[in-house]
Amino acid sequence: MTAPRGALSVVLHSHMPYVEGFGTWPFGEEWLWEAAATSYLPLLDLLDEGAPVTLSVTPVLADQLEAPGAAARLRAFLADLRRETHRRDLDAAPTELRPALEDSAAGYDWALQRLDARGGDLVAGLAAHATWTSAATHAVLPIVATDAGVRLQVATGIAAHRARSPGGRAWRGGFWLPECAHAPWLDRLLEQAGVRATCADLTDVFGLGDERQLRPLRRAAGPVLVPLDRVSIELVWNARGYPSHGDYRDYHRHTAHRHRAWANDGAPYDPVRAARRATLDGADFVARCARRVRDGGLVVCALDAELLGHWWHEGPAWLRAVTEHAAERGLRMLVLDDALAEVEPAPLPAGYARTTTWGTPRDLSTWSGPAVADLAVGARDAELRVVAAGAAAPDRALRELLALQSSDWAFLTSAGTAGPYPRERAAGHRAALVAALAGGAREDAVRNLAPHLVRAALLEP
Repeated sequence: MTAPRGALSVVLHSHMPYVEGFGTWPFGEEWLWEAAATSYLPLLDLLDEGAPVTLSVTPVLADQLEAPGAAARLRAFLADLRRETHRRDLDAAPTELRPALEDSAAGYDWALQRLDARGGDLVAGLAAHATWTSAATHAVLPIVATDAGVRLQVATGIAAHRARSPGGRAWRGGFWLPECAHAPWLDRLLEQAGVRATCADLTDVFGLGDERQLRPLRRAAGPVLVPLDRVSIELVWNARGYPSHGDYRDYHRHTAHRHRAWANDGAPYDPVRAARRATLDGADFVARCARRVRDGGLVVCALDAELLGHWWHEGPAWLRAVTEHAAERGLRMLVLDDALAEVEPAPLPAGYARTTTWGTPRDLSTWSGPAVADLAVGARDAELRVVAAGAAAPDRALRELLALQSSDWAFLTSAGTAGPYPRERAAGHRAALVAALAGGAREDAVRNLAPHLVRAALLEP
């Protein structure tokens, strides 16, 4: 039965490549600690308060947060490293920047307090709210070489989610496709794994703003496809979106110790001014979404969780304003599973056979184009070796394959933002995989990656 009035679902997809234990500054596990301090902890507080937001957690994120020693290193990062780097910046700062740096230091102290209040256990906090899962290590599934490789990624991701769900909470079949990469041939494999719904960016299929993107879609078989609403997403995720406003903290300008003390307009950062702007932008977002569904429909605004806080400092405050203004205005905010339960999907257009992503452009070129073709071919060759080994392939080889298939190495290489790090990581995992197949390599070198490995998925006919 179609919902009688419109609704908004905000979907936050949380993901980090497996960086725990693989380097520190500038490209290593400090990415993870920063995301924990500035995104996960603020968002968990908002979710604990009952914000009706859909959370997807990539298993590889939880894998590294629960790795032995990870919580202690995160705490040391907050209690020692960040306090010391702020002290050094404050010692050298001109008077006009000191309030902004003091505010920044207070943010990390707050994160330390919240981490301690949770007993250092972020995984339990995330699992309490995560209703959607994803592929084990965020592989772009349309470029995985074999059905067996897809099954391994999907089954391991689902198993990890089920193992971490509190109290045996039933999984309702929501599965985030990494990079929102969907190809129709995947539907059979997803359905066999128990996937009932997934999101897709169909902007190039229907056109920007088309009302057909406000209703779930399905074929006779396969999971429901939930179109993302690019109109609402680009209010945030766009070079001229909310985070670009002059009042907000400038992500790209740093002090000597990589702290941010300026606003986008070049003035010293003022948190009070930024908070007012976040409230205004939250109200604007709700008003626009309400107009979008005034005649019914479902707006699905999906964002990387790390955008809110880690990249856009005021993102959590903006999301809080969205939830408050939606309640005041009467715009229903629904967790996506609940929204899908009350909406009858429309038929998927006949002949739909496109591969789509939410990348730029909305195809596979970021992960398999000329600049990264060697990474894509190397991962596929490694996969074929593991599949050919079958039951003889050791767990270590399977885990190294999962690590190698991560979308992050090609993405970071295409973006050119992490120097040689992504290629070095891909080469290291490939070499370890080859060694494992040959009977070498120590099992513990793979750290805590994919502890809920479903190797049987690789062996299904």
